Amino acid sequence: MNPYQATAAALTSEERERVIIEHLPQVRLIARRIHERLPDSVNLEDLVSTGVVGLISAIDRFDPGQNVKLKTYAEYKIRGAILDSLRGLDWAPRQQRRRSKRIEQAVSVLEQRLKRAPAEEEIAAEVGVTLEEYHEWLGEVRGLSLGSLDQHAPEEEGRDLLRFVSGSDEDLPSKLLERSELRRLLAQAISRMPYVERTVLGLYYQEELTLREIAKVVDLHESRVSQLKTQAIVRLRAFMRKKWPTERGI
Repeated sequence: MNPYQATAAALTSEERERVIIEHLPQVRLIARRIHERLPDSVNLEDLVSTGVVGLISAIDRFDPGQNVKLKTYAEYKIRGAILDSLRGLDWAPRQQRRRSKRIEQAVSVLEQRLKRAPAEEEIAAEVGVTLEEYHEWLGEVRGLSLGSLDQHAPEEEGRDLLRFVSGSDEDLPSKLLERSELRRLLAQAISRMPYVERTVLGLYYQEELTLREIAKVVDLHESRVSQLKTQAIVRLRAFMRKKWPTERGI
């Protein structure tokens, strides 16, 4: 029996264990990608352990009759388990949240004033810090955007989780229109960004490269790539809050 086509109840203990082992690299990949957005104080192995719990839950609950690949369903459960564990922790100090808010507000103000995407130097001046201090702020707040893009990323195989986890309400024309509008706004926001930030976002979210791999592609230090990704996400949050001022925005 092919374990990928069987329900959990039909798997032998040996088959179940083999499926778990085969998907462990997927757990580590997802954990590492999430960990890249978090402060250094968060332990990667803790995220991996939590992700394994999500993987086991996916395997035990997997129903091939739903026409969803196990890898796709496992990604949803792994990511969800890790994010749920992080949301239960107060890992982001208030100072980081205040700084994130100040940067976001500065971007919104400058975009309205300048009628274009502000440069880093302009954002730093608006919040009243040096460029070096601003880069330090970006490093500190990188984890506060956790999960924000995963909800509204452009549709691709295995990424639009609403296809198989949503209830019937999500299939209403109004809901489909809402999601389409969110994607349109997201694309509009990305098109306004500096080229290097668009490139970093594309390589990270669409090509699924790690920050280290992206650094080699764009010929920048890994820490600089992390700053650019965080800054790009802050721009997206500022744009989406202005265009979509509800709890459903980024």
